[in-house]
Amino acid sequence: MEISVTRDVFKLAQVFTISRGSRTEAKVLTARLLDGAQQGWGECVPYARYGETLDGVTDEIESLPADISRTALYDLLPAGAARNAVDCALWDLEAKKTGKRVWELANLPAPGPEITAYTLSLDTPENMQAQAAKNAFRPLLKIKLGTPDDMPRLEAVRAGAPRSTIIVDANEGWSAAVYTDLAPHLVRLGVALVEQPLPAGEDDALLGMDRPVPVCADESCHDRASLPALKGKYDVVNIKLDKTGGLTEALKLREAALAQGYKVMVGCMVGSSLAMAPATLVAQGALVTDLDGPLLLAEDRDHALTFDDAGVHPPLPELWG
Repeated sequence: MEISVTRDVFKLAQVFTISRGSRTEAKVLTARLLDGAQQGWGECVPYARYGETLDGVTDEIESLPADISRTALYDLLPAGAARNAVDCALWDLEAKKTGKRVWELANLPAPGPEITAYTLSLDTPENMQAQAAKNAFRPLLKIKLGTPDDMPRLEAVRAGAPRSTIIVDANEGWSAAVYTDLAPHLVRLGVALVEQPLPAGEDDALLGMDRPVPVCADESCHDRASLPALKGKYDVVNIKLDKTGGLTEALKLREAALAQGYKVMVGCMVGSSLAMAPATLVAQGALVTDLDGPLLLAEDRDHALTFDDAGVHPPLPELWG
């Protein structure tokens, strides 16, 4: 088996801004596994927040032996982007070689569409209200916040999309005091979920805190090893394949989180349909699905995922799995 990695760049439909900065393109890595006439592939998005770079993740993937298996992979690479791309490529390769879909191989029910959130980029209140009005037909909107001026933005989005369900992602940008102050307003404005309000290293402040709006762990939750530290702080965990290190661990994390009483959100980095495809399997029945990466792009892979009124659909076999 041959392993290769390429860098791919997808232009965004518009500038995408969160509290950590702005971008105009999505830079991803594509791992390909060639075994005879069959090829499997997977995509990952190295994330600087977790100390990842395009070069570093490429080196991790290229260091793997040619006879890599999913079992061996988990002994050789930690949870993260590199393992994700290869794990998903291995699943795809097995599906191609057996003629079965990945959900059959994983003993999962056949997946269906799931309503996905659509993310509004951080901007001025006026521009965010315009964004919200333009997307008011969508049932679920996600707002990027995490600044000292969040309330005017939230009020503006609610005015622009009065009937949409709203979830908020603070990207670790609040303190405990700020969250406590904002909580009643979040309730008043009908916010359904708050994602990672406090920095991951400072979230002990959530212990014993009143949470009138469910709080979701994102940066604080990577894989099953993260779960013990979340007890008493969070109500929901955000499962992203680039954090879990692939579909294999993502499915195990979902099972463990549900068994421990957490609700599940399935999220993504800004990537193409190839990155979202395996995540659609994890998203089945999730409290929140947030797989809107392709909707933020100006260009996508061939055989891209379908998004319609029913939500994001599972991938065609021509794309993945």
